[in-house]
Amino acid sequence: MPRKNTLVLIAILLTFALALLVVLPIDEGLLGKKGVLLGLDLQGGIHLVYKADLSSVEKGDTAEIMDGAVAIIANRINPLGVTEPVISKLGEDRIVVELPGLNITDVQKERLGRTALLEFGELATEDEEARWENELGRWKPATGTIDGEEKPLTSSYFRENTFVAPDPQGGVQLNFEWDEEGSQLSEQITSRMIGERLGIFEGDEPLLGEDGLPIAPRVQAVITTSGQITGLSFNEAAELSKQLNLGRLPVSLEVIYEQTISPVLGADFVNLSIKAGVIGIVLVMLFMSLYYRLPGLVASLSLIFYGVLVLALFKMLPVTLTLAGIGGFVLSIGMAVDANVLIFERMKEELRAGRTLGAAIEAGFSRAWTAIKDSNITTFIVCGILYWVGSSIVAGAPVMGFALTLFIGVAVSMFTAILVTRTLLRLFVGTRLAQRTKLFSPYLGRN
Repeated sequence: MPRKNTLVLIAILLTFALALLVVLPIDEGLLGKKGVLLGLDLQGGIHLVYKADLSSVEKGDTAEIMDGAVAIIANRINPLGVTEPVISKLGEDRIVVELPGLNITDVQKERLGRTALLEFGELATEDEEARWENELGRWKPATGTIDGEEKPLTSSYFRENTFVAPDPQGGVQLNFEWDEEGSQLSEQITSRMIGERLGIFEGDEPLLGEDGLPIAPRVQAVITTSGQITGLSFNEAAELSKQLNLGRLPVSLEVIYEQTISPVLGADFVNLSIKAGVIGIVLVMLFMSLYYRLPGLVASLSLIFYGVLVLALFKMLPVTLTLAGIGGFVLSIGMAVDANVLIFERMKEELRAGRTLGAAIEAGFSRAWTAIKDSNITTFIVCGILYWVGSSIVAGAPVMGFALTLFIGVAVSMFTAILVTRTLLRLFVGTRLAQRTKLFSPYLGRN
């Protein structure tokens, strides 16, 4: 056996061993940190789509703004206890959030999309334009001046170390600390507002206390480095503190699509899929071995390698398996066998022409490669189109899952058909079995 083929065989065996360590056990894996991820249609959960208001964002900054929003939403979801949330951009201004196996309240859904930006206001006179209005009066943003520029006072100047503590009256207070610019603005504003109310707003609405009334404490002294917000309920203060510390969204988000999915398929379907997959692979391997004889047996071994490697990639990337994704994986198994069929048919023609086994193997692979390459490239193009279409529609996750699993499966099938099957067949060149050409030709009955 040539030295090059030996090295390739060793590399294939090492790859197979590492892939097995990733795949087994299927729900954990030694090298893979996670088990196989199941989509919403298999374990249930919530599918949300948020639309970002990019009206005030410059065109070239939208991608960076959306990436920041995705990261902050991920931080906000982690405390909810979701094992494997899926958070991704959809098009230019939408974010898809999938929370498998979880039910959350309407308040939590709304909080995920909050900007978490508190704005401070002062009462406006009759001649001044007001931004907010409530039962306490008309309000304008409280502003100060830094380096000749007028700036509003907001929680964007908070350090990310807010915390909740008891207040002297037995309630709770949200403690915060200003950064350097915030300290300057706060000192200027509170110096001129002693004895007056300082309104606190979140978006277009006033921040409400436990009694349901707007929070607008009177300024008792000049505030420079830190301050407190009182009147909140403990839960409201704790949630607000958490969001302020996790960062504020750069743009406002609105829920435009929501779907709660029950696990109609669930674990029973997963088990049935595994059984069906095993039965299908065994039947394909049996057919290949009986019809194509020794090459069919080799192709069956390559198919085992293919299945283990694809599952390992699913766990390592990771790929979230849905019903559509499983369909893409099963379809790619058929395409993996199809490549071997093309190769073996070319080998048959070469053996009939009187070539030796070694020459027939090399000629069969080289001449079948053009057809295999063209068919797989067209499949890759279709997968790309499907993925793009799925990423552009609100409920496109199943389409994207099908495209992704099919793409990975076809790519790995090319590798196993061309490299693994070829390497294993070369092992027979120069052996006694090579003299028995019938073992390498399809079964044709008595003829």
